[in-house]
Amino acid sequence: MLRVSRVKLGLLVALVTGLVLVPTAAQADPSFYVTPLFGSTTAPDGSLLVADAGQGIVDGDDGSLVASLPGINDVDAVSDSEQWAVASGEAGEQKLYKVVNGVAAEFADILAFELEKNPHPATNESNAFDVTDLGRGEALVADSAGNTLLEVRRFGSVKLVAVFPDELVSTDNAKKIFGCPAGPPMICGLPSEIPAESVPTGVAIGPDGGFYVGELKGFPAPIGESRIWKIRPNARNVRCGKEPGRCAVALDGFTSIIDLAFGPDGYLYVAQIDDASFLAMEQMQGVGGSVQRCNVAAKVCTKVASGLPMLTSIAFRGDGSLWGTTWALVPGMGDAVQILP
Repeated sequence: MLRVSRVKLGLLVALVTGLVLVPTAAQADPSFYVTPLFGSTTAPDGSLLVADAGQGIVDGDDGSLVASLPGINDVDAVSDSEQWAVASGEAGEQKLYKVVNGVAAEFADILAFELEKNPHPATNESNAFDVTDLGRGEALVADSAGNTLLEVRRFGSVKLVAVFPDELVSTDNAKKIFGCPAGPPMICGLPSEIPAESVPTGVAIGPDGGFYVGELKGFPAPIGESRIWKIRPNARNVRCGKEPGRCAVALDGFTSIIDLAFGPDGYLYVAQIDDASFLAMEQMQGVGGSVQRCNVAAKVCTKVASGLPMLTSIAFRGDGSLWGTTWALVPGMGDAVQILP
């Protein structure tokens, strides 16, 4: 099962060909990033915070280290001095941290919950990949390896919000990437469809209060099969795909979703790590990621940015501009850039 924060970085150091990146960087020299970069957020004071797995929470404007937290996957601001962060430890731990005035303290053990409960039965593993402040001292965590959305309550107790189902998908994209029928027999010999895990990678709270969760969709990395689920805010222990009144597909037809963000205009912005799929990117056949602006009620999406290499997160700033982390998996190239306007 793909763990997004553990992709084969050696395959990604080579440049993705044919991409043009025109957005403005937050600073002229991104050398202070260690990489890989994953999540990003904006604090109330307007500062852009970037989750740099090589070192911790970094101020995207001046490069200062806000908090040391190697292995970080995502950060979400609660206030100017307080953030939530999810991180992977050296021994494979998956934990939620509360960061106050630059000091990170463990708040909840996400892996321990997965090992005890294992809501999605495929494999007993965890990758706390995305975090969103829920208010009241609580947070939502998307576990991309556990295929779950979790609520972490005050004092650190972990509760299941929803578990996301596998889906039968086409293997055509994987076979194309590996050059079938002349490619590896283990790929070329696959049936026309196989089950793929959901791999939730982004969670955002909508203007309607609903929890919106985007899925990467695991191997075989199909084109146009990543979904966005909407979960009722008061729903818990939901089996998505079986309880449409509490969890339903809000939007469909995406490829390798990596992050979500609601804009000040009320639209949902959806980031794809690469429009040819994460697998194409890993195999150096990527075409760049993109951002779509979606009217959820009308179920209409419009692509507003494309050709963004190794796009791993998006975040809105106070002035309404949209920023993202690009070249995010390549040491010396990862940066936070302005995407819109």
